[in-house]
Amino acid sequence: MDYFELSLVTCGVHKCFCGLFIFSIGLFKKVVIADTFALWATAGFDTATTLNLFEAWATSLSYTFQLYFDFSGYTDMAIGLALLFNIKLPINFNSPYKATNIQDFWRRWHITLSRFLRNYVYIPLGGNRKGEFRTYNNLLATFIIGGIWHGASWSFVFWGFLHGIALVIHRVWSKLGFKIWTWLAWIITFNFVNIAWVFFRAKEWDDAVKVLSGMIDIESMVFTKPFIYIYNNTFKQLSFMMPNLFATEDKTIMFGFDTFIWIAVILFIVLKFKNSYEITSYLDFNKSKILTKKYSVYFSLLFMFSVLCMSLSTYTEFIYFNF
Repeated sequence: MDYFELSLVTCGVHKCFCGLFIFSIGLFKKVVIADTFALWATAGFDTATTLNLFEAWATSLSYTFQLYFDFSGYTDMAIGLALLFNIKLPINFNSPYKATNIQDFWRRWHITLSRFLRNYVYIPLGGNRKGEFRTYNNLLATFIIGGIWHGASWSFVFWGFLHGIALVIHRVWSKLGFKIWTWLAWIITFNFVNIAWVFFRAKEWDDAVKVLSGMIDIESMVFTKPFIYIYNNTFKQLSFMMPNLFATEDKTIMFGFDTFIWIAVILFIVLKFKNSYEITSYLDFNKSKILTKKYSVYFSLLFMFSVLCMSLSTYTEFIYFNF
């Protein structure tokens, strides 16, 4: 499988710069963003016995962002380190949460896995060459196998089943020529992916039911007192920004308005900012010294802040090391 390219050209300063920059982005994603959301996701899935509407949505969205920034973070770090040795690894994430349909999502998410499933499962099963009904079966089978690839658990199987069904529905919808507004298509796609991740994350069916039940429990629209951070140290004013840095075992690690501030800010970044691949492609195309100096400051700040956070952090989790 041709998954990476080894250039015969000597690795130049500019390529090393791009490698360091993309590595710094990846480190920032993992240490600053993913590890922050990890606290809220863990609190909701593993600690809380019940969740109200706000807490349930905070839990699911926290895991949605934790998973993306965790996996894409150390993918970026690997790509950046490889560039230092003049090895070009393939892009693995291309702003998947900007997708406006489920097919588009799988063209952007975990691209190497999607390519593998297509080439070694979907196409050998017959792909779309043997009629529509067979195509639907092949899509469903491919994603159920994709779920099993992540682990021998019914929650992974059901997650794969959901995505297979979604792809079948999308194909039928497209065949019939139906169209909806782009913004509505994005809302439907993003929320489907978010809900499906609940099954992916849940250790037990009861955990998934707990979160999903809370997400539709409109009568529970309230922030309860235990779900607000309480700190009695010199970092009180900063704790809402980086809870993973200042939390200790005797602190309450739950949800407050700060959680939704984080979610809103990160959602804005995900939707409006260029991803690391787009940034480095831009830098690779525009090799001016002024631009290089400008972005050198950026990656230096990202790297130093990430290292500082890593040294202070009390919680670190590498999700995809389990797969």
